Amino acid sequence: MADGAGRKHRDDISIVLCGQAGQGVQTVEYLLTRLLTLAGYHVFATKEYMSRVRGGVNSTTIRVSDHEVAAYVHRIDVLIPLSKGAVEHVAQRVSAQTVALGEREAVGDGPVARSCKFIEIPFTKMATDIGNKIYSNIVAVGAVAALLGIDLERLTDHVRRSFARKPAEVVEDNAKAALAGYEAAGGLGIRDLALSPAPGDRGKGRLLLDGAEAVSLGAIAGGCNFVSSYPMSPSTPVLTFLAQHGSDFGIVVEQAEDEIAAINMAIGAWYAGARGLVTTSGGGFALMTEGLSLAGMLETPVVVHLAQRPGPATGLPTRTEQGDLELALYAGHGEFPRIILAPGTLEGGFHLAQRAFNLADKYQVPVFLLTDQYFIDSYYDTPAFDLSKVGVEKHFVRTAKDYRRYAITREGVSPRGVPGYGDGFVIVDSDEHDEEGHITEDLDLRVRMVNKRLAKGELLAADVVPPALVGPQDYKNLVLCWGSTYHAVKEAISQLGRDDTAMLHYSQVYPLYDGTADYMARAGKTVIIEGNATGQFAKLVELHAGIPADELLLKYNGLNFSVEEIMAGLGELLKDD
Repeated sequence: MADGAGRKHRDDISIVLCGQAGQGVQTVEYLLTRLLTLAGYHVFATKEYMSRVRGGVNSTTIRVSDHEVAAYVHRIDVLIPLSKGAVEHVAQRVSAQTVALGEREAVGDGPVARSCKFIEIPFTKMATDIGNKIYSNIVAVGAVAALLGIDLERLTDHVRRSFARKPAEVVEDNAKAALAGYEAAGGLGIRDLALSPAPGDRGKGRLLLDGAEAVSLGAIAGGCNFVSSYPMSPSTPVLTFLAQHGSDFGIVVEQAEDEIAAINMAIGAWYAGARGLVTTSGGGFALMTEGLSLAGMLETPVVVHLAQRPGPATGLPTRTEQGDLELALYAGHGEFPRIILAPGTLEGGFHLAQRAFNLADKYQVPVFLLTDQYFIDSYYDTPAFDLSKVGVEKHFVRTAKDYRRYAITREGVSPRGVPGYGDGFVIVDSDEHDEEGHITEDLDLRVRMVNKRLAKGELLAADVVPPALVGPQDYKNLVLCWGSTYHAVKEAISQLGRDDTAMLHYSQVYPLYDGTADYMARAGKTVIIEGNATGQFAKLVELHAGIPADELLLKYNGLNFSVEEIMAGLGELLKDD
């Protein structure tokens, strides 16, 4: 697009900030994304970072566009390297079209640096002249704002508001730093990075939040009033958010001494009538599996937010992977039903987290919410969530004197009582038990109790969130995916421009939607995309739908899929169609 003066405008720009942990990369990200949103643009941001408090090299990618964007792209249009080694860290993403902005010392003079367009702006010297080199990041914010064509007054007002709680001198120095960067970049005469004008104020009625906030808000909407967890990345932001807002929503938050204690506390909370959550990652959940079986035997509801990261063991603790589906599916000794949800959008993160509490309460089973580091740490602007159908559904009963906690019913769900609510005793036991809840070794009764618990499976299968079909109904090719891959797969198929290919995204992976086989049978070729090495969802689909996928597209290096990767992969797999 070009304006009246013939200057080209861009409708989608990818900006990468790269530097050491502790350099304030997240401050720049925060200021830029909010500034661009206030200017009426759509933004998406995600990050990759090393497992260390200071040092190393981390990067943040920000997409800004005049249309909705919610997926990671490989390309870099503007690179802001803030430390030595930054350019080499993102070398595979740098091209001749990349504009690197900053100091020669940070960019270096290696082959990667020479392959892009380098524009020197002495961030540190400019910041030091203002009063402190710490302002160099704000100089960078001003420079990027100028390149993108953001109004100067909007920039300085935004910076002043962002630092309003600081002393007046600090506020003004930050504004001066933003102005200095703006003037330096504005004087370079670079026109091909200016954004297309934003059509109106897009910020109204939209939310800018990340996956952790979406899940946390969904838990609150689901009536969560007890959280017990031991911190473990990438799940910790959910614990942190609920702790920060616990007093506002009546939530008891307990940082337990370990994960074993955490899940047992949550089970106890549900037994007492609360609605409890544990939030953890794979290594932490591994310690919870005995507690999970306890919930299965007690038929006590529990909600487990499992934020995936690469394993085994500590693996890559700050990276992403969809590697724990089978862990959630088969965890625990013995046989008992469960539900596994896996949101692909922020809206889905909110509504599925809310739904998880109602499902756990209704069917008295563990409910998993599977996310991953990419989902938790990524954010974009999204329409405000529809709250019209959000509600807390409580299913416990007032007990009578002859109350039996494990009364055998045809559908497997016994009336759940809460101690002190009614006249009956609420007896539970981790051993096999009779209908009242007392321990038993009656082997015939054992069979009836197992059958009662497993009978819930039919109810769960009838209450499944159906997969979302995106694309033509009369597709020739069908791409199946689950969880956090939603937006990248959707955009990749759209960019390929194939009107014969549709996406089928699963936000509930277990019980599997019983119409999956019908969807697959209608396709000439099926492809499953997921972020693990063994095709865990593909195996689940084949096991329960009875049809293997024709092709798999897998990634397991610790990074999420880019739009371009999926385009290239699908282009190769579907090239004969």
